[in-house]
Amino acid sequence: MATNRLTAESREQALAALEGSTSPTAELDVLVVGGGVTGAGIALDAVTRGLSTAIVEAQDWASGTSSRSSKLVHGGLRYLQMLDFHLVHEALTERDLLLKELAPHLVRPVPFLYPLEHRIWERAYVGTGIALYDTLASLAPGKRAMPLHRHLTRSQMAKKFPDLAHDAAIGAVQYWDASVDDARLVTTLVRTAAGYGAHAASRAQVAALTQSATGAVNGAVVVDLETGKRITVRARSVINATGVWTEQTEALAGSEGGLHVLASKGIHIVVPRERIRGKVGLILQTEKSVLFIIPWSRYWVIGTTDTPWVEDLRDPVASATDIDYVLEHANAVLAHPLTRDDVIGTFAGLRPLLQPGTKEGTSSAKVSREHTVATPTPGLSVIAGGKLTTYRVMAKDAVDHAIGQRAAGLPSITHRIPLVGAVGLQAVARLARSWAKRYGWSPSIVDHLLHRYGSDLTELVELCETDPGLARPLEHASAYLRAEIHFAVTHEGALHLEDVLLHRTRLVYEVPDAGLAALPEIVDVVAPLLGWDDATKEAETAAYRARIEAYDTAATLPDDATAQAARLHVGDVAGMVPLESD
Repeated sequence: MATNRLTAESREQALAALEGSTSPTAELDVLVVGGGVTGAGIALDAVTRGLSTAIVEAQDWASGTSSRSSKLVHGGLRYLQMLDFHLVHEALTERDLLLKELAPHLVRPVPFLYPLEHRIWERAYVGTGIALYDTLASLAPGKRAMPLHRHLTRSQMAKKFPDLAHDAAIGAVQYWDASVDDARLVTTLVRTAAGYGAHAASRAQVAALTQSATGAVNGAVVVDLETGKRITVRARSVINATGVWTEQTEALAGSEGGLHVLASKGIHIVVPRERIRGKVGLILQTEKSVLFIIPWSRYWVIGTTDTPWVEDLRDPVASATDIDYVLEHANAVLAHPLTRDDVIGTFAGLRPLLQPGTKEGTSSAKVSREHTVATPTPGLSVIAGGKLTTYRVMAKDAVDHAIGQRAAGLPSITHRIPLVGAVGLQAVARLARSWAKRYGWSPSIVDHLLHRYGSDLTELVELCETDPGLARPLEHASAYLRAEIHFAVTHEGALHLEDVLLHRTRLVYEVPDAGLAALPEIVDVVAPLLGWDDATKEAETAAYRARIEAYDTAATLPDDATAQAARLHVGDVAGMVPLESD
C-alpha cells in the first residue's frame, strides 16, 4: 500500500501525478471533483476496484456541507412516515456496517428520547414506528449493532433527561442511532483512499473541464490555489461530487443537461454540556423540520433549520434569526431555558436538495429517493442528493455509472474495507492504559483519542516518544493534546491554521473564544512543520481572527443577506478562481 499520510509533500506528489496524466500511459481512470463525504467515498470505491484515481477539492477536505451536518449516522425516522422502507433499511444497514466493521472508532451509538404528549394513541403510533425502525435494522447481516427501543414512563424519562420540562411530555420512547465527527470521517476516507494509491490534493480547484473533438469530457484544468499554477489533467471518467456546486461544475462542460440542485440552509448551535442536565439526546418535531438536542463530547449540538438559500454558496453562516429560532424551539421543552449567552458556537451548512427530473439531454440512472447519478455529457458523471449515512452506497452507484459495463468485472468492495484506525482498535484500546499512565492522561483524554484516531493512536504515541512535550494538552484548549495539532499537519493534510481549528479539531465552536487563546501555542506547533516564517505566522493568525470576527458579527444580523455579506467581507486564505464555463 501507498502511505495514508496526507501532508504538504503528498499533496505536491499528487499534483505532479495529475500533471503527468497527459501522457497516454498515465491517463487516470477516474478524476473525482469534490472533497466532501461523497467525493471521498467515491475515491475510495474507485481506487479499491483497481482504478487509477485522483480526488481534488477546491478548499480544505470537508470544508463544505460535510463538516456542517447534524453529525448523525442514522436511518431517518421521518422516511417511515413516507413509507419508504427500502431507503430506511438501506441507511440502517450502512449505519450498522460503520459501527461494526468500517469505522467503529469514529461512529458511536447514541440513545435518543422521543417525548410523547398523548398517553395512548401517540405512544401506540410512535412505538409502532420505532419498532419498525428496529425491525428494519435487524435485517442487516450479523449481530445487532444497537439495543432495542424501550418505552419510558414520565419518572423514567426524568431520570434520563432531568432538564426536560415537567409538562413537556407524559413519557417517551427511547431508541438508538449513532453519531460521528463528520469532518473526521471525510479526512479518514481520503487517507484510506490515499493508502490504496489514490492521488489526493486539497486547495486544488477545477476551473475548467477539457473535451475531445467529439465533445466528450476527457479531463480538467486544475488550479493549485496555493501557487496559482494551472495543471491539465486527463481522465477517462470525471465524476462531479460537488454538492451545492453541482450545477456550476456541470456548466463547465457547456452542456444543457445535468441535475437540478437547490441549496437549503441548516444551522446548529453549541452549548456547554453542563448547561443541560441529560444523559441522552432528544428528537422533537417542529412545524418546519426536526430538532435534535444531541449529546456530543463536552457539549450539546442543537439544530436544525431548513430554509431556502439564495446567497453566495461559500461558507454560509448563522444569522440572529436562525439562532433565535433554534433557541425558541429548544426552550419549548427545556426546564431551564437557554439564552444567547449560553451559545458558545454555531455552524451552518447547505443541503444539496435534488430537484425532481433532470435537464434535457441527460442520461440518468435514478438510484433512490435520496440521490441520483446522471451523465449530462459523455465522460462526465454527476451525483447529487443523498446524505452522510449512505455515502458508501452513493459512491458505489457513482462509480458503477461512470465506468459502465466495466463495473461487472470490477465490483465495489468497500463494504469489506475498514477505514484507517479501525483495524486493531481493541488491542490499541488495551495498550492505551499504559500510555495513559506514562503521560498522565485521564480516562476522558484516552477516550477522546481512541474515538478520534482508533488504532492510529500508536502514531500519536510515537510522536510523544520523540517529543514528550507533545503529550501535554494545549494550555488554553485542554481537550486536545499538542500531538493532535502535530498529527493534523503530518498525517491529515492541514495546510493552514483554519484547517486545524475548523476541521481537524472543532475549536471554532467548541470553546467560547473559538480557540483564539490557543492560537500562539497551535502556531508554535504548526509553523516548523509547514516551514512558516514570522510573516506567514502573523498572516495566518490574522486571517483566522478576522474569520471569527466575521462569524460573530454575522450572528448579530437579522437575515441571510446581511449575515453572509459580513462573512464574505473577509477574504479566504486561498481564494477560489473564476470558473471557465463556455
